[in-house]
Amino acid sequence: MPNTPWSPGTATGVGSMPGTDPLEAANVVVGELPDLPYLAELPARGLGADIIGRTAALLVDLPIELVPSGYRTAARPGHEHRRAVDLIKRDIDALEEAVERAGVRPPVIKVQAAGPWTLTAGIELARGHRVLTDHGALREFADSLSEGLAVHAAEVSRRLETPVVVQLDEPSLPTVLAGALSTPSGYGMVPAVAEPDAREVLAGVIKAVGEATNQPVIVHCCAPRPPVGLFRAAGADALAIDATLLEGIPASLSDQLGEAWDAGITLLLGLVPGTTPARPPTLAEAAKPALELVDRLGFPRSLLAERAIPTPTCGLAGADSTWARRALSLIRDVGRAFVEPPESW
Repeated sequence: MPNTPWSPGTATGVGSMPGTDPLEAANVVVGELPDLPYLAELPARGLGADIIGRTAALLVDLPIELVPSGYRTAARPGHEHRRAVDLIKRDIDALEEAVERAGVRPPVIKVQAAGPWTLTAGIELARGHRVLTDHGALREFADSLSEGLAVHAAEVSRRLETPVVVQLDEPSLPTVLAGALSTPSGYGMVPAVAEPDAREVLAGVIKAVGEATNQPVIVHCCAPRPPVGLFRAAGADALAIDATLLEGIPASLSDQLGEAWDAGITLLLGLVPGTTPARPPTLAEAAKPALELVDRLGFPRSLLAERAIPTPTCGLAGADSTWARRALSLIRDVGRAFVEPPESW
């Protein structure tokens, strides 16, 4: 595992932000999360700004187009592909400007993209089947994703003059493993993918990206029962999960989390709401799921400072701008409290 580039007390976000102004989002992220800011995603911009369209823009030699049923492979780059590429360029420009305006270069920056299973679950082949159902196409997409992420991370690192860590988002993987993914027509179900096959493909992307960046690779899944053991076996250096959903989890998942922490894996713990709450949580309320987890697993609470990074529970695209800023400020305070806990804890 590469040496972790973050220090005790670091906090970060999952990826998305509300609104359509990349500079406004970048200023908030850089201002609230100086130790681990991220390249903000703004899905409210529509076509090409969602997780699949945005990641497809990073692929090498695999253009995508939009059809009535969703994204589909294409013979040549079309309007949708060009727009997605342009949006990412604007986002990098905005992050560079925000960092310059802050006057302090962050020690590391995070970028996010769909992992290979979520990506290939969300794109159709020309004949109408999902990419993940074709073994050859799946491999081609995984290789292209690895290459594209290496190029993307290198550009962000060069522009910002700082190391870049990559986060692979796999929200669809539990559905893929369970055989619960519908066909594009909606009339059938895609057969379940065997866990060893899922692990092998994901491991290839993690290995390639890690070697390209020489930084840890984060895998994110905010499902209620994330496949923690699979992610760890695939070589993930850090795991991002929604810690507010861990109460009552089966013993097997508790064991997987404990083994991951014991092995030196960093857990990015989602602790504050990703959408605007009726009442903002207090610092103690926000930290409670993390404290309960570390207590339940039998680790000292000091482990939270060493191997935990607080985040919102998921992306902030569904929040209003006021809460998005407050949420990032709150998780920054939680990260600091992990290092110097209040006496009341």
